[in-house]
Amino acid sequence: MLDLVFEETKSQEKMPSLNHSYLCTQIIKQLLQHAELLPLTELTLDIDNGLTPDICVYPVKQIHPNFFNDVTRYDKLPLMAIEIISSSQNIQTILQKAKKLADAGIKTVLSLEPYTRTIFVTEKDKENTLVYNSSVEIDGICIDFKKIFESTEE
Repeated sequence: MLDLVFEETKSQEKMPSLNHSYLCTQIIKQLLQHAELLPLTELTLDIDNGLTPDICVYPVKQIHPNFFNDVTRYDKLPLMAIEIISSSQNIQTILQKAKKLADAGIKTVLSLEPYTRTIFVTEKDKENTLVYNSSVEIDGICIDFKKIFESTEE
């Protein structure tokens, strides 16, 4: 019985929802406006036992897929990683994951909490910065979260 409860809890750990999917799509739409960037979803990075951010942002020239030989853990770090907190996830767990990603060498990790429209900005050896319902610009990469949330209010 204990094994069954553990498996059920583990499978419910991350259960993306409509809001989660919508936000990922809207963020990617904005990132694709930068021709030099390629946002990738659900890419498992070769960090720890394999960490998988919702979105990894790479220079387009750095990504070279080989459809005959796939990579299950990518060893090149993105410019930025983005996490969107789902209703089934714990904020503390996501912030700990963001810290692991930053400590591994990802310059900036954005964690979006949609209910309060809060963006946690995590960088190595720095305290988290909070941004509320506005745009975030990191190294010339701008994501306008206010615009994303306003588009849902129509």
